Amino acid sequence: MATFVATAGAVRERAEAVPWYVWCLVAAVTSAMVGGHWDISWHRSIGRDTFWTPAHIAIYLCGVLAGAACGYMILATTAGRGPIANEGAWVRMWGFRGPLGAFIAAWGGVAMLASAPFDDWWHAAYGLDVKVLSPPHVVLILGIMAIESGALILILGYMNRASGALQRKLDGLFLYTGGMILVLLMIGIIQETGHVGMHSAQFYRTVAVVTPLVLTGVARASGRRWAATTVALVYMVFLIGLILVLPLFPAEPKLGPVLTKVTHFIPPNFPLLLVVPALFLDILLRRAGGANRWLLAVAGGVGFVGVFAAVQWPFANFLMSPASENAFFGTGYHDYLTGPKAYTILRKFWLPETTPGAFWTVMGQAVAVSILMTRLGLAWGDWMRRIRR
Repeated sequence: MATFVATAGAVRERAEAVPWYVWCLVAAVTSAMVGGHWDISWHRSIGRDTFWTPAHIAIYLCGVLAGAACGYMILATTAGRGPIANEGAWVRMWGFRGPLGAFIAAWGGVAMLASAPFDDWWHAAYGLDVKVLSPPHVVLILGIMAIESGALILILGYMNRASGALQRKLDGLFLYTGGMILVLLMIGIIQETGHVGMHSAQFYRTVAVVTPLVLTGVARASGRRWAATTVALVYMVFLIGLILVLPLFPAEPKLGPVLTKVTHFIPPNFPLLLVVPALFLDILLRRAGGANRWLLAVAGGVGFVGVFAAVQWPFANFLMSPASENAFFGTGYHDYLTGPKAYTILRKFWLPETTPGAFWTVMGQAVAVSILMTRLGLAWGDWMRRIRR
């Protein structure tokens, strides 16, 4: 009898364990985001010296991990082995069988690895990137986005079939992956969301393009009460961790001109206060989640911009003040290409809207974009609820 109970307990423990290939994908997306911000810091602190930097290795490790894990899942399922094949939780593509998320992430791994020689050639031909979104970086970001989306869908497939403790574990990994997607999208708009632009309507329009979609979609698909808030907290804690850790390591520019002396790695800017509008979206979805989707989108989109502006606008004043020049907020760090007349050095806001009419016109556009992205997020979240394989 004791042997039977022990065996049943072991079977139940295995059933409640998260599969190893899910952990591989979670590790892959984490590696990509650490490597991505590390690489940006490398460019800001040292410049481009060689392709084989540790930051690049961390980025492309994402493609290797995702390719290995997804390749195993697809080949094992095609051969009729493993729990995925036994449960019928697979789709067919090009004669192969596997989870939908595995196919998406596998494509992302191929795109990432294909971007590596393209990026190396680009730098050899044109030197340092002027913008984050250079052609090879776009291919790389699309590849990482595919891996993160594939991981999200793969976790959802398991989560929507699971129950009890396993479902709660998978829900936590789902929200963490959603947070990594938010981190990636914020990298894409990093040059438009600096401290100097936080009093411009263009800043709020740019943020509205990406954040309501992720926060609303992930919260709609998750079963947790404070899902959007959790996603925003993952983004915030991740960036604060980088601010605290990166400056601990020495760095010295290897390219010129050196306009500002740099002795250590430059961290990213302090994260946006997205946790506050995320909290608003959680409350809205909990209290009015069954309302007409367009009405919900209007309330969520308008509320997102309003709440975000209400907290970020005064916080921007603090970030532009000498009081924020410390190890936690990190506004005293400047890359070696920052000149003495830069807005960040002068602590001066960049205001592209020169008249009140222009400002409110762009803010109206920000609200309209936010409503549209919130509506797409609701549709995306409802679709994710139905994923089983």
